[in-house]
Amino acid sequence: MSFFRLAKYLFTYVIFAITLFSCSSRNTPAPVSNIVLGERNQDSIRTSQYLVKKGETLYSIAWRANSDVRKIARINKISSPYRIYPGQKIFLVESKVKKTAEVSKHKVSHKNSTKSSTANKKNGSKNTLASTKKQAYGENVSTLKSYQNSTLASEKFSQKISRWQWPVKGKVVEYFSNSAQGNKGIDITGRRGTKIKASTTGKVVYAGNALRGYGKLIIIKHNDDYLSAYAHNDRILVKEQQIINIGDVIATMGDTDANKVMLHFEIRFRGKSVNPLKYLPKK
Repeated sequence: MSFFRLAKYLFTYVIFAITLFSCSSRNTPAPVSNIVLGERNQDSIRTSQYLVKKGETLYSIAWRANSDVRKIARINKISSPYRIYPGQKIFLVESKVKKTAEVSKHKVSHKNSTKSSTANKKNGSKNTLASTKKQAYGENVSTLKSYQNSTLASEKFSQKISRWQWPVKGKVVEYFSNSAQGNKGIDITGRRGTKIKASTTGKVVYAGNALRGYGKLIIIKHNDDYLSAYAHNDRILVKEQQIINIGDVIATMGDTDANKVMLHFEIRFRGKSVNPLKYLPKK
């Protein structure tokens, strides 16, 4: 074989190899975890208001909005157990217009009150002073202080959970991430039909498949601070408002809205995602 023919063959082989490599790299499918995470992130609510759809609860809406359900309930003046209906408009952030109106109203009220107080100051100064001293040590002030202290305590201190347990035995294949597009829980693989158990005692506040990227999902409220979620189930074995004890079987493992059989497990503290591994016992 001549030198020129050999060089021609080598050149052709190199071009073929480069072409094959570039094609294969372009057509490489995205990892399963990235596909699932992308769908979950796309289903997040980032608007200031939202129209309720069939099958949703205030907890599932708060979950998608990454917010505390108590905050949303307070904004919309919805009392416990937070019943909502399809087509209802839910405000997710407090209206600036409403705040401005309240501030203006307060200023006018305060101005009128000041004028009235000035006009009657000379006539009732002694009575006002006596009344103020009496109130300072009276039941009204004591009750107010008690209320303020209890409110501050509930906002400042969390309600701790005495015990958590793993919802299922299996290998953790995807860990928690704080990044914006990261995994907000952990993914555990296993066999289809494996029993999923409640990680601690609580009440089911959502059971359905209205959240894209989560498949058949269960959300359990443990107290005013903590929620846990169990996604991609094959079968849901509990109903909303059902009281659950730690270790109760709530579902079976599946692959709904996922590309493989697994459990996606999350814990949220006051509406925000936290790392489940900080709460679950070490294996």
